[in-house]
Amino acid sequence: MKAFISYSHKDAGALDRLHTHLAMLRREGAVEAWFDREILAGGELDAEITAQLEGCELFLLLVSPDFLASDYCVEREMQRALERHAAGDARVVPIIIEPCDWAASPLRQLKALPRDGKPVSEWTNENNAYLDVVNEIRRILRTEDRPDTGDASAAVAVATEAGVAARRYRVKRDFDEIDRSDFRTAAFRSLRTYFEQAIAEIDSIDDLRGRFAPLTETSFSCTLVNKARDRGVAHITVHCRGASHGFSDIFYSFSENAPDNTANGGFSIKADEYELFLAPMMFGYGREDERLTPEGAAEALWAEFLQHAGVTYD
Repeated sequence: MKAFISYSHKDAGALDRLHTHLAMLRREGAVEAWFDREILAGGELDAEITAQLEGCELFLLLVSPDFLASDYCVEREMQRALERHAAGDARVVPIIIEPCDWAASPLRQLKALPRDGKPVSEWTNENNAYLDVVNEIRRILRTEDRPDTGDASAAVAVATEAGVAARRYRVKRDFDEIDRSDFRTAAFRSLRTYFEQAIAEIDSIDDLRGRFAPLTETSFSCTLVNKARDRGVAHITVHCRGASHGFSDIFYSFSENAPDNTANGGFSIKADEYELFLAPMMFGYGREDERLTPEGAAEALWAEFLQHAGVTYD
């Protein structure tokens, strides 16, 4: 999906941070982000921006006081993005960078990011805000029904012009042990990053304390203390399976610094004819009806971990 990033040049720092957090999506080939720095010297600014406004499928608006004060951002880029959004040709995602009067603008009709439209600048750890944005973009990518990129896109575009409805094609494939190993490593890193950033955020909340402890390259531990509740303490240790042993591909224990020969549950790598995914495991029994992405597994395990300390979240 090609994304147009609209921003005020005074918010260049926020643009750089968002671009950094989109790195994994770019590597996966899921997103191609465009902003005006992509215009080469000698290029016609207005013509190239117009072409991108008409060709992109996703608009990421970095909303701040400077963005709202910019006639070009609001009356040119935002207005055209909202017109295409209303026509069903694209999706507009407001990302609130700084506190501003965005709720008085047409953007008030849209779900804003990060969570609850809380400005990035008001998060204790801004990386958690950008991670929330990236997770929501992943959800958009999973739900959008759109043609594949590359040569297939050109073929579908031609078919569409001829009056044939565009279709989304899936290609069957086989997965070998290297594919599974790479998926396991990437999934574990996603869980580790999610817990490290989430525990940093929760440590900033009154009556809650959190600690993240990397144990080895393939394991980490977290502790959460709910000071508002007697015995409101939760522990978790997560391991990535080694070459020769492990209860699941990724397994965990609800105890502090638990060894890798104990587990309360885990996630096993499964595959259908099209993709790899994670299946939850509990005491050796899989729930075959559930299939999770690494991000979905991290969110589910985080919610379960919080419950042990008497904490939930929306």
